Amino acid sequence: MKKNIKPLLLAMFALAMVACSTGEKEKEVSEEPFEVKVDQFADLQILRYRIPGFDSLSLQQKELLYYLSEAAKAGRDIIWDQNYKYNLVVRRTLEQLVEHYEGDRNAPEFASFMEYTKRVWFSNGIHHHYSTKKIMPEFTEAYFESLVSGSPKAAFPTFESVADAAGLVSFLKPILFDPTVAAKRVNQDPEVDNVVASANNFYEGVTKAEVESYYAKVKDKNDKTPIWYGLNSKLVKENGQLVEKTWKSGGMYGAAIDKIIYWLEKASVVAENEKQQTALRLLIEYYKTGDLRTWDAYNIAWVADTESMIDVVNGFIEVYGDALGMRASYESVVSVRDMEATKRIKAIGDQAQWFEDNSPLDPAHKKDTVTGISAKVILAVQEAGDAAPSTPIGINLPNSDWIRKDIGSKSVSLGNIVGAYDEVASKGSSIEEFAFSQEEIDRSRKYGALAGALHTDMHEVIGHASGKLNPGVGTPKETLVIYASTLEEARADLVALYYLMDEKLIQLGVMPSLEVGKAEYDSYIRNGLMLQLRRIDEGDNLEESHMRNRQMIAAWALEKGAAEKVIERKMKDGKSYFVVNDYIKLRALFGQLLREIQRIKSEGDFKAGQALVETYGVKVDQALLKEVKERYQKIQSAPYSGFMQPKLTAVMKDGKVVDVQVTYPGDFVEQMMEFGKENSHLPHIN
Repeated sequence: MKKNIKPLLLAMFALAMVACSTGEKEKEVSEEPFEVKVDQFADLQILRYRIPGFDSLSLQQKELLYYLSEAAKAGRDIIWDQNYKYNLVVRRTLEQLVEHYEGDRNAPEFASFMEYTKRVWFSNGIHHHYSTKKIMPEFTEAYFESLVSGSPKAAFPTFESVADAAGLVSFLKPILFDPTVAAKRVNQDPEVDNVVASANNFYEGVTKAEVESYYAKVKDKNDKTPIWYGLNSKLVKENGQLVEKTWKSGGMYGAAIDKIIYWLEKASVVAENEKQQTALRLLIEYYKTGDLRTWDAYNIAWVADTESMIDVVNGFIEVYGDALGMRASYESVVSVRDMEATKRIKAIGDQAQWFEDNSPLDPAHKKDTVTGISAKVILAVQEAGDAAPSTPIGINLPNSDWIRKDIGSKSVSLGNIVGAYDEVASKGSSIEEFAFSQEEIDRSRKYGALAGALHTDMHEVIGHASGKLNPGVGTPKETLVIYASTLEEARADLVALYYLMDEKLIQLGVMPSLEVGKAEYDSYIRNGLMLQLRRIDEGDNLEESHMRNRQMIAAWALEKGAAEKVIERKMKDGKSYFVVNDYIKLRALFGQLLREIQRIKSEGDFKAGQALVETYGVKVDQALLKEVKERYQKIQSAPYSGFMQPKLTAVMKDGKVVDVQVTYPGDFVEQMMEFGKENSHLPHIN
């Protein structure tokens, strides 16, 4: 899955994605004003998305969407606990203070408290959703103490030795205010023990070496259809022995998983067809047993269902939250297909074999047959867990290499999410500040939306599906370890970049000219070398996999093309700009890097992968970082965006659902409080 949300400059995908509305749907949406942006604080802005055409769905489809949406929300507590062991204690304390504090709510300190609370809600815990660094409050320990004492009606969490409010304050002070306690949720520094140094709740009492030794003993290296070991469990040490606590009904997270199962069972009854029903029943069985063979069977059945209008991603999916790339975070995306917008992405998917055959990869690393790619544009209906509030814009699943190779995969773009980004981006852009010439600005305005859409399409549809491993080489998570995610995202990006300057896309009718490719090249280099730096603090280097991937590609191309000035750093009025001088030569450089990264993956060359990422993708030019942040202060847009969720309400009569209505809440605090009350199923500490 492509788990990044590109900066708004790169997310102007309206042209094709806005095709997620037919004329009839546009009329439906435009009947009353709809403000996409509803809140902004710290480095975040809160947006909303619509579900065009919802009212035209059948009752069965609406009912299915309702049940799947409730199943999605039922697992909300899981991601909080996965992100950090004490996140649920923190969240429930903050919720009680928001509801019951009787002091001065107009005081500046209370405003600081509310900003901190909203940041924690946005990140599903006390660590920044993107940098994974601990979010530090801008109010004092003394003020926190006064908040607790000023909320006499609050029902604060109690557990173990914490029996009252005073004990809770003592317990939480270091967690909230000490920067050395749980400093990073995911620490990918190769010089540290990545398990011990990461604050997530995937491991307890174990070291990286112990984890690697444990799985080296249990893995069957001769298995051609291997399960994803560790995907759905926490590894702990009990009485000196390593034990996996499986996330399943009756196991860890069982109370929340039972709620998920409850709603999935209702959904299976109103499934659109037999294939969809089979997939849902396998997902239920997986949640009941925790059996990873059943998870694989579910994924195979899910890939086979290409005809349903309604779809759902639900489970422990992405492994970015684990520095070792083993354990997956809970997430769910409930969606309905956008038939019109799917035509563009399908045109690319249908030519997947041509793209593979004509790629610059070593022939030994190409797939002989590209299997089972299905591609579509979807309209998000409900997102939860790791997909909310911060959301993907594209999805390619399943992640299992052997299933992708032997069975196939599904690729989607989230049309209404991208459309919402575009609405906000159209009201203010960084292009005038960071583009060197009027030619760049004009090209971006004319083609930037389509360029970004095509990049996302090809990243998901042909990028992740390309290439193959050499016989006997372990999975990338085994061979490339902490660099696997960065290299895989770079590989998919490079496939897209390489073909954006290919006449084939013009022949397919998905873009009018190579000016579209040039617009994306301009944008990608500008973002990879400059714009994304606004997201990190001065003095920091890059940690997040997608940010590393983008800088690695751009910086490598800058260096390798320096002699011919393929990309050139220019100065104007004391400001830095990165300008593409030769798009054809840049395409050739992208092809060279793609070939090398595929070789690294195919051969499991850890040292080469490490050298590539560490040399080009990690270290930040601090002077340039400072310059970018100063220039960005002129632009009134936050670096990160996330979404509130539509609310689906079932209308009941005589115990049956007779209608499902959708509304679009506009108060972020209100929705977070509602979610906390209605979807809280786990104990304070797991």
